Amino acid sequence: MVTSTKPDLRHARAVAESVTDPELPVLTLADLGVLRGVELAGDGKVIVSITPTYSGCPAMPEMRADLSNRLSEAGFTDVEVRTVLDPPWTTDWISTAGRQKLAEYGIAPPGAAPQRAAGPVPLTLTSPRTRVRCPQCGSPDTEQVSRFGATACKALRRCRSCHEPFEHIKEI
Repeated sequence: MVTSTKPDLRHARAVAESVTDPELPVLTLADLGVLRGVELAGDGKVIVSITPTYSGCPAMPEMRADLSNRLSEAGFTDVEVRTVLDPPWTTDWISTAGRQKLAEYGIAPPGAAPQRAAGPVPLTLTSPRTRVRCPQCGSPDTEQVSRFGATACKALRRCRSCHEPFEHIKEI
């Protein structure tokens, strides 16, 4: 355990940025775009802000615990993790490096998130037609097998060219 006599914001940020997502361990919370901010209060408290990928995200308690534990292990004695809901997270916040890590891991990264006007969200009863490239061979000739994968933010797909199944992060 590293002890520090004076809290260092750069060090706190580096530690927070290195924490991985519990459901996508190939990505850090920074890669995923859920890490909103790291700041030091006047009394030395480290305040970390995170945003869930969607309402009711079951990984939020684990993210908070991982951030608190890693910062405590790094010598920060007073840590607060806040949940920030506005603006809401979208898949557009996944970093370029994060998208590349997903593809290298065999998960198709999302395309651009759909743009919607303010107000009520329109109800559509059909699946959106999305063209997704296979992360194994790069072919755009893929099909959706199931709208939901291991987590609610992923869909299951299959490549018609190489016949490999893969997950796709849905555009949110």
